[in-house]
Amino acid sequence: MKLAQIQMHVTADKAANLRHAEELLRSVRGADMAILPEMFCCPYDNSCFRAYGEPAGGAAYQMLSRTARELGLWLVGGSLPELDDGRVYNTSFVFDPQGVCVARHRKMHLFDIDVEGGQRFRESDTLSPGDDVTLFDTPWGKMGLCICFDLRFEELHRVMALEGARVLLAPAAFNMTTGPAHWELLLRQRAVDNQCFTVGTSPARDESASYVAWGHSMVCDPWGTVLRQCGAGEEVAVTELDMTRIDAVRRQLPILSARRTDVYELRRV
Repeated sequence: MKLAQIQMHVTADKAANLRHAEELLRSVRGADMAILPEMFCCPYDNSCFRAYGEPAGGAAYQMLSRTARELGLWLVGGSLPELDDGRVYNTSFVFDPQGVCVARHRKMHLFDIDVEGGQRFRESDTLSPGDDVTLFDTPWGKMGLCICFDLRFEELHRVMALEGARVLLAPAAFNMTTGPAHWELLLRQRAVDNQCFTVGTSPARDESASYVAWGHSMVCDPWGTVLRQCGAGEEVAVTELDMTRIDAVRRQLPILSARRTDVYELRRV
């Protein structure tokens, strides 16, 4: 399958962000699936999340559905601030080539960090956490979906792999502290641990923003090899995933099948 990552600039103009995302999606030729970054229509800032938010079915949702249908494309809509019952969620909607929403993931692990001499941020000041492990079926197999800070929790990804995920997708906005330290490490680690493809898609870097994204959208194969890494700026990257690679790696290095479930077991609650 051919997968397109849209590493786009995000501005303070929501309508312009939606138009730009649609333009970049329409520039992709021959891709089977496209992925937008975390908060693709909204500055990554607590002061913006509620103000830029919308309920499911709002303007961003409609653009994603329409574009997926018109392009005949599987579309992972990065994430956007979703309003529901007075709460704000960091939510990713997935659309099939008919424009039908087939999955919704609300970020489970909120980004509350305070790194000495580096980044400080508290998503929980504004956002509420989701509670669902999110997988969806495609012609290329089952895929697991998380958002940014969720990537750090191996238990979540192991559950997805055990439930059949062959690709782990992560719209994300790692920053200038965590990005250089952990972005590549985590994507390669999740790929090796679960013998899946991992796909991390970031906004482009904007040095003038209150929160500066690292960029460097990346694809890793089940061996942990980096197949694609973008730079810091705006970029549309198309990568072909050889899905037979998953079974080949699992045969050669039987990690998942060799687990000692008589001694330890991970249960989905």
